[in-house]
Amino acid sequence: MKNVKNLVGPALILAIVLFVSGCEPQQNSNKGTEVNTPEISKAICVLHPTEGDSASGVVTFTGTQDGIRIEVEMTGLTPGKHGFHVHQWGDCSKDDGTSAGGHFNPEDKKHGAPSDAERHVGDLGNIEANEMGNVNVTMTDTVISFQGLHSIIGRGIIVHAGEDDLTSQPTGDAGARVACGVIGIAGEK
Repeated sequence: MKNVKNLVGPALILAIVLFVSGCEPQQNSNKGTEVNTPEISKAICVLHPTEGDSASGVVTFTGTQDGIRIEVEMTGLTPGKHGFHVHQWGDCSKDDGTSAGGHFNPEDKKHGAPSDAERHVGDLGNIEANEMGNVNVTMTDTVISFQGLHSIIGRGIIVHAGEDDLTSQPTGDAGARVACGVIGIAGEK
């Protein structure tokens, strides 16, 4: 009887594992894709200032035939160029933005310009603030994606105090983090 009691726990766990592993998501007969996998065509990131800074804004990512279009609208920056990167973690909980980790680099490549063959996935170069400290820019990137190894969903966006020189390793020497936000799936409008 004692041996039977000792087997009940493991047997129950095994039964649950077998049951769960046998449950696959249903297929959507209209699209041939899993019902539980949303088709992502747009993402959004609301940027908040780090402690002592005033930079804020919104970054919108939209899938196109040419890649992902990135629209940046910001205020509160100093005039000039600012490093603009996708960072590893979607975590802006530290006052200085360091909880977002380093640049998103799933292939362990060197830092570079957005147009370089050798670059971090998160290397999006610079955005430039006008004399009023505002940014309104659109660019397209062919390396980032909404799915797979290069997916930016749930990652962080960091805007830096200074210009990314596009060559210094490992981050382009862009200085402190002045704004941080998390990239999420956007609803259709």
